[in-house]
Amino acid sequence: MELDDVFQIFSLIGTIAFAVSGAIVAMEEEYDILGVFVLGLVTAFGGGVIRNLLIGVPVTTLWSQGLFLKTAGISILIVFVLPIAWIHHWKRSEAFFDAIGLSAFAIQGALYAVKANLPISAVMVAAMLTGIGGGMVRDIMAGRKPLVLRDEIYAVWALAAGLVIGLSKLQAPWFLFILFLLVVAFRMLSVHYKWKLPRRSLRAASGGPS
Repeated sequence: MELDDVFQIFSLIGTIAFAVSGAIVAMEEEYDILGVFVLGLVTAFGGGVIRNLLIGVPVTTLWSQGLFLKTAGISILIVFVLPIAWIHHWKRSEAFFDAIGLSAFAIQGALYAVKANLPISAVMVAAMLTGIGGGMVRDIMAGRKPLVLRDEIYAVWALAAGLVIGLSKLQAPWFLFILFLLVVAFRMLSVHYKWKLPRRSLRAASGGPS
C-alpha cells in the first residue's frame, strides 16, 4: 500500500466521522436540513481549511476534493434520514467515533505538513488544527463552548501524533496504522478515566472583600 493510499484512507475516515458528528449536533440544536448540511460540512472540512491557511496551502484546493465532499454529503444525508433511535444509539458511541476522526485527521494533517517539508513545529500545529479545527468551528456555530478546550484531554493527542510523525520521519503504512490505533486508544482512555489538563477558575475568587 502506497503512502497516498494511506493518506486517502485516513482522510475518508476522518471525513465520515466528523461529518456525522456535525450533523448530529445540528439536529440536537434543531437546525433545518440546510443547517444540518452546513454544520456537517464545516465540521468535516473546517480543520483542513484552517490548516491550509496557516501553512500556506491554497484554500481553493478544497474544491478539488470531490470524493471527500461527496462522501461527507452522503454521510450527512444518511444520518438525517436515520430513525431517531439509531441516532441515539450512535451518540452512545459518539466519543469513540470522535476519537477516530481526531486520530485520522491529526495524522492526515501531519502528513500534509511533512509532505510540504515544514519544520516539526508546523507539523504539530497542522496535526492539531486538522484534528480539532472542525470541531471547534462546529461548537461555536452551534452556540456551544468548544468541547476540545474544556473536555478530557483532546488536542494533546493530536499534537502528540504530529510530534511522532515529525520526529520519526516514518511514513510506512504499518507505522501510521499503529499510531492511528494508539491515538484512538489514548483518547478513549482519557474519556474513561476523565484525564484533564490543569485548569484554574476565577469564579471562586470573584467574591472579594466587602
